[in-house]
Amino acid sequence: MLCLILHSALRAPHDIMPTWKLEIEYEGTRYRGWQIQHNANTVQGELQKAAYQLFSGKVELGGAGRTDAGVHAVSQIAHLRVSDLKANVTPRQIQFGFNDLLPHDINVKRVLNAPENFDARRDAVQRFYLYQISTRRTAFAKNFVWWIKDDLKTDAMREAAALLVGKHDFQSLCEIDETKKQSTVVAVERSEIFTDRDLICFRIGASHFLWKMVRRIVGMLAEVGRGGASVSDFERLLKFRSNAAAKHTAPPSGLFLERVLYRGDQPPTENKSLFPIF
Repeated sequence: MLCLILHSALRAPHDIMPTWKLEIEYEGTRYRGWQIQHNANTVQGELQKAAYQLFSGKVELGGAGRTDAGVHAVSQIAHLRVSDLKANVTPRQIQFGFNDLLPHDINVKRVLNAPENFDARRDAVQRFYLYQISTRRTAFAKNFVWWIKDDLKTDAMREAAALLVGKHDFQSLCEIDETKKQSTVVAVERSEIFTDRDLICFRIGASHFLWKMVRRIVGMLAEVGRGGASVSDFERLLKFRSNAAAKHTAPPSGLFLERVLYRGDQPPTENKSLFPIF
């Protein structure tokens, strides 16, 4: 058992706190999001429980993005720090140890040694999300798409999506937590619509995202595609306060945290869906 190896290895110097960078994938269907919550099943909670079994001493595990309930990730990044760890534990041992303990829908893809001050959230410079809309009913991918029966005009959706690039106030396209004093201004670096077989995909990249921001955007892009809203209507949501987007919020099933970038990392370039429908 890896936990026995970890507990019996040599102690690390007291002035060094071993730190690792974890790349994690998960299907979010069964979870109330990433962040630990009381009396709720979360991805971070499952990882934390596994970490407590693997290591003795204080464990700190923080993620780069707080994905909402039902949202998935193909490349979530987390930092792991253990205060009283033993020096001869390898990243590969840690990866295998986690995956022996984690449920089937959470997987640690990679573990790397990291500087002691590495922080998965604060050190991230950009995050990319991808949303998948299915244009047909599927027997296999219900948990990974939003099936829309209506014919969608992708040209209009592309035109609207292009308006997102730049710095905007997304107060009309997010859920505002009144208990927190948080700016709703976000600088979007990339926003695009592309198709892959029976899927219409929306990719967006920015330094950070607001609560339900991507799902509200997708819901309104779909409404533009249906013809229920115009490109001009969409543009007005970036300029004026409105509650119009709330009723069109897209379901979490089609949303993926696609990639988290750190200094020197390259953004995604391929216009391919994450789970294609054949």
